[in-house]
Amino acid sequence: MARTAYLEHDGTVAMAHRGFSREGLENTMVAFAAAVELGYAYVETDVHATSDGVLLAFHDSTLDRVTDGTGAIHDQPYHRVRTARIGGREPIPTLEDLLGAWPDLKVNIDIKAAPAITPLVETIERHRAHERVCVTSFSDRRRRTALRRLSRPVATSAGQVRTAAFVAARSAGLGGAAVTALRGIDCLQVPVRSGRVPIVTRSALRAAHAAGAQVHVWTINEPDEMERLLDLGVNGLITDRADLLKDVLQQRGSWS
Repeated sequence: MARTAYLEHDGTVAMAHRGFSREGLENTMVAFAAAVELGYAYVETDVHATSDGVLLAFHDSTLDRVTDGTGAIHDQPYHRVRTARIGGREPIPTLEDLLGAWPDLKVNIDIKAAPAITPLVETIERHRAHERVCVTSFSDRRRRTALRRLSRPVATSAGQVRTAAFVAARSAGLGGAAVTALRGIDCLQVPVRSGRVPIVTRSALRAAHAAGAQVHVWTINEPDEMERLLDLGVNGLITDRADLLKDVLQQRGSWS
């Protein structure tokens, strides 16, 4: 039984990675709107905070890669960052923008840096969004800190340390240790492999499910790989190609 309503969903959890844009407009309101228009109930985003504590739905720590701005986000106030345009066209949204625009949309939130923790907690509390967010981070410390500060439980995915502990325990045949590694974890969000080490295997899926955790795999953009992972029994897929994943799930009768 899920601890929150976040994972209460018929069929496969299909998640649009940074929204959906074939034009490189990741993490923009245009991209999130495109995912919603396709019928997606879940989107994935990342959060960074500006120097004055405004929480942005943005992946990189700097503006340089995807915007016409430059410099580290945490070193600049919002009034300066807000002038940057993703792809030279779209402003960087705040998480407030995203949660407010679609009150029923479920949002997977990756905390990219420690300064984002407090404004994230404040934003979730302000929107009372506990039932429709999943808080995660590569850093288990950042993730745990955010969870402790929230007034109500939210869904959460394992960070790198907890994921590594699960993979090591399962590989060693230590079922009890694998379950312990996922205690309090709602979903394991992982790549297919890490270097040469396979992560998403049939036995790993069995172990995660035995621990009560769903398995969501990122970032899957090829239909053949989508089919293979769905046949294997994963619970969800995170993709840049929301259009292709929708087609695959519709053909399988598992689009909801």
